[in-house]
Amino acid sequence: MKKIVLGLIVSTFLSFNVLAENIALAPDHPSQYEVKRGDTLWDISNTFLRDPWLWPEIWHINRQVKNPHLIYPGDIIKLVYVDGEPRLTVERSRHNTKRMSDGTIKLSPRIRASDLDSVIPAIPLDAIQSFLTDSRVLTREQLEDAPYVVAGNEKHVIMGDGDYLYARGDWSTQHNAYGLYRQGSAYINPENKEILGYDAKELGLGKILKVTDDIAKTELVRANQEVRVGDRLIPTEERKVQSVFYPKSPKKGLKGQIISVMSGVKNVAQYDVVVINRGVREEVEQGDVFAIYRKGEAIRDKYTDELIQLPSERAGMMMIFRTFDKVSYGLILKATSSMAVFDEIREP
Repeated sequence: MKKIVLGLIVSTFLSFNVLAENIALAPDHPSQYEVKRGDTLWDISNTFLRDPWLWPEIWHINRQVKNPHLIYPGDIIKLVYVDGEPRLTVERSRHNTKRMSDGTIKLSPRIRASDLDSVIPAIPLDAIQSFLTDSRVLTREQLEDAPYVVAGNEKHVIMGDGDYLYARGDWSTQHNAYGLYRQGSAYINPENKEILGYDAKELGLGKILKVTDDIAKTELVRANQEVRVGDRLIPTEERKVQSVFYPKSPKKGLKGQIISVMSGVKNVAQYDVVVINRGVREEVEQGDVFAIYRKGEAIRDKYTDELIQLPSERAGMMMIFRTFDKVSYGLILKATSSMAVFDEIREP
């Protein structure tokens, strides 16, 4: 799998007209922080700010740094004030600078062979990498209309790397490469029972070798797991994988629920990937940050015998990193108490 780097890139076009009182600093925030290997944008932001997703709002471009949009271990993040408003700046590590004859400090022009590998990511890459490339949410029609495996070479029913298989279907679109997928569980909206799509995990990659009528001989050039008769062939996606995230507040008033945890459990913990019942249809975007509220329990008032609903309590934070038409994937970045499927999401 090709490695994807989530570079910390802060847009220079963001407006900085945010009043100081709107940016709440974290209790006991430091005046400066040295970036360590393993840090993320969220970690660093959380060190300085009460609301970490507001990092881009107070970023201040440091003209002494050739490319202030990339942060590396050893760099120093400083909290300064510009016109009375808090700003965060970056100072390059001494290992990346040299002193000129006139005493000024200048960036060293030497090439860093591991530049991209050492850039501080926005969120933990390991937690989401497979969900950026190997997972899809498909409709029933997409699955039912897709070609399907009818046999393996020499009548094999299970296929792996380098094996050949035969698939039946409509090949008129003339794609050469197909992902092999197996239908998973349906995502159902708890609000109205609408089927929002079906989980589909990529099993491998197939290359069409020859088509005879509606049968295609296919080479399984890569297999993440075994392929079986009945699995579906879906044309590979021609899309740009989002690798840079700008934490931000979602559309005003947008609410929803967690409807699934990708690890297969009901309880939710930090760095779990979850599915929410909102997507592009509801204007959810990559980078949207939501607060998670644990659903209050329903209890019976012993004096009136009424069944009452206790209020929901804030329990964590999540960021959207991939969107589909009716659902989205989110990463749990903070968990202050236990969370579970059907908990609510709201503006932070």
